[in-house]
Amino acid sequence: MRNGYTGRRALVAAISLAAALPALAADLPDAMPDDNLNAVLWDQTSVEAQANALGAYTLGRIRLDEALADKNWTAAPIEQTGNFQDFPPAIILDVDDTILNTSPYQARNITTGSSFTADSWTQYVNAQQDKPIAGAVEFTQYAASKGVKVFYVTNRTADEEKPTVEELKRFGFPMGDNVDTFLSVKEQPDWTSAKGTRRAFIAKNYRILLMFGDNFGDFTDDYKGTVEERQKVFEANISHFGHDWIAIANPTYGSFESAPYKGDYKLPPEQQRRMKQDALTPWDGK
Repeated sequence: MRNGYTGRRALVAAISLAAALPALAADLPDAMPDDNLNAVLWDQTSVEAQANALGAYTLGRIRLDEALADKNWTAAPIEQTGNFQDFPPAIILDVDDTILNTSPYQARNITTGSSFTADSWTQYVNAQQDKPIAGAVEFTQYAASKGVKVFYVTNRTADEEKPTVEELKRFGFPMGDNVDTFLSVKEQPDWTSAKGTRRAFIAKNYRILLMFGDNFGDFTDDYKGTVEERQKVFEANISHFGHDWIAIANPTYGSFESAPYKGDYKLPPEQQRRMKQDALTPWDGK
């Protein structure tokens, strides 16, 4: 009798729940399709993303010690000219998604159906919602302990410098003391989004040992172009990667994403997506 009563009660509950499901579903926001969903999910929640970054920064320690022992070592062969061997050592790191994880901004765009705008990005920067990339604080502190000047070359703007520096200091990233080590875009007239002029500025007084970034443009100004053109530039510089150029994985945004549609942001999103699909090499199913 007891089992029969329990079974009837469970059946009634199941029927009631089934009846309520349409109403519950109506109260939930629709999951909006977004090409960036899996990438941001990986970036924000996966242990694999953390492991990847830790591996990169662990490699950075090894390469840093090697670079300090080799006076002819430079990570900036184009910008580093003349007799640089006795210059004090320095490293260069990008900020966004190299040392600071900006996934809350990307996640908000996904959940609200919005996209990048300069105003919303500045609002996000001012809110100081970043977290350090795994291993970044410890690596930069290690570099500073070896007498290496740590430079941050970022395309955040001069208006965004104050909240960013506050955030970096709060997390424990070493700053430059009496040297301006935070070089933002347009801080000087020739400091464009291409970072070569800022690398050259540093190279005048420092021997650049390592560079870290999540975008091809953090290492070379020849980062734009088609997928094929970027591949050729990569192959011409392949000996740097894992040696004095260390990349942090970032599948959420970057110059890779716009390469299939040649950086033509005026194209409708549907056409951009179609051109990205056309750039894929699918299995033929055989």
